[in-house]
Amino acid sequence: MTDALKKPTLAASAKTVTLTDDASGKSWKLNVIPGTMGPDVIDVRKLYAETGMFTFDPGFTSTGACESKITFIDGEKGILLHRGYPIDQLAEKSDFLEVAYLLQYGELPNKAQKEDWVKHITYHTMVHEQLIRFYSGFRRDAHPMAVMCGVVGALSAFYHDSTDIHDEQQREIACHRMIAKMPTMAAMTYKYMMGQPFVYPQNNLSYAENFLYMTFSVPAEPYKINPVLARAMDKIFILHADHEQNASTSTVRLASSSGANPFACIAAGITSLWGPAHGGANEAVLKMLMEIGSKDKIPEIIKRAKDKSSGFRLMGFGHRVYKNYDPRAKVMKKTCDEVLAELGIKNDPLLEIAIELERIALQDDYFVQKKLYPNVDFYSGIILRAMGFPMSLFTALFALARTAGWVAHWQEQSREADSRIGRPRQLYTGATTRDFVPVDKRK
Repeated sequence: MTDALKKPTLAASAKTVTLTDDASGKSWKLNVIPGTMGPDVIDVRKLYAETGMFTFDPGFTSTGACESKITFIDGEKGILLHRGYPIDQLAEKSDFLEVAYLLQYGELPNKAQKEDWVKHITYHTMVHEQLIRFYSGFRRDAHPMAVMCGVVGALSAFYHDSTDIHDEQQREIACHRMIAKMPTMAAMTYKYMMGQPFVYPQNNLSYAENFLYMTFSVPAEPYKINPVLARAMDKIFILHADHEQNASTSTVRLASSSGANPFACIAAGITSLWGPAHGGANEAVLKMLMEIGSKDKIPEIIKRAKDKSSGFRLMGFGHRVYKNYDPRAKVMKKTCDEVLAELGIKNDPLLEIAIELERIALQDDYFVQKKLYPNVDFYSGIILRAMGFPMSLFTALFALARTAGWVAHWQEQSREADSRIGRPRQLYTGATTRDFVPVDKRK
């Protein structure tokens, strides 16, 4: 195990925070634990035992539920680091499988390590032939995420030799399989909904090339890999590989805390990612553009977006975490321009609407002051549509990429010697104790 994976003992600093009960005057000193970057945390693990009280934090926006070395985000400054490396450097200079290795092992691979890693992933891309039969059990118009939930969860029924979470080697194999098989399963999901035959992976292609080949090639004619689109696909995967303790990653960790097998944990992450407030955001962007319909309606839409009482939300702008420009969006905008130029798309009405909205958001004082910049979902939806992916498949592609981060977090948590099952507390505001009343005596 590399030094980057070794888990340090959480050490409190000399700094403490004092909590005082104003009613009784009693006080408790709480230790403060520093991180290498970002805010320090107040250690409240013994709070209930010492005070008889819990903290109340809906959405866990002020709660650190775990210690992690994988990804760091500073939303105020627009910083996203994977193992210390800025996301823009990784997107421009690296490739997805190298980033997946980095997330998993803590360091960038040398040449021999990368070759070995790529070989492991490449030779795990096929799925068990019986698993293919699962697809015929779904309706053709089933949402791809419904299909992905089913087939990913079913992997545990086929790969019994990699479900022992206490065996380091089995965990390693499970991670290889998840990263390798997700493109195959996502491509099969697309083929099934299109009524086309499944296409098996080719070991001579790169990760992104293989996915595009399995998705868009047909037996009737040869498929030529477009290097611009393949590189764009790889960048999309990199930019979605991990994003710290978001809803789906936290779901994977929570499922993992119970001792569930890795395939079940990733399936749980997929269900969380499905929501429009999370992985479905880029699909929501295109739906919004379709609802706008034409550039003529943009002034009215902008007016509604500025009116808090309207209830209208401009999708693809701003971010829950970033209070600055999403660092992934800068890379995605450049990639979007490259893809559209390569494909020669100029007269797409949705694209024209998107470009005008982007122009306004980058220049309008209201959006600039509130830092409502176009985010990664705004550009990724445009790129994927231009490349020929149906909107319903967008979130499945997100899940494909995010699997690299999910398995890294799953591995990190599995290595914790003091890991315990997740058990959030609650503020109960329901009825107090009362006696049962027979039905004939109830009012």
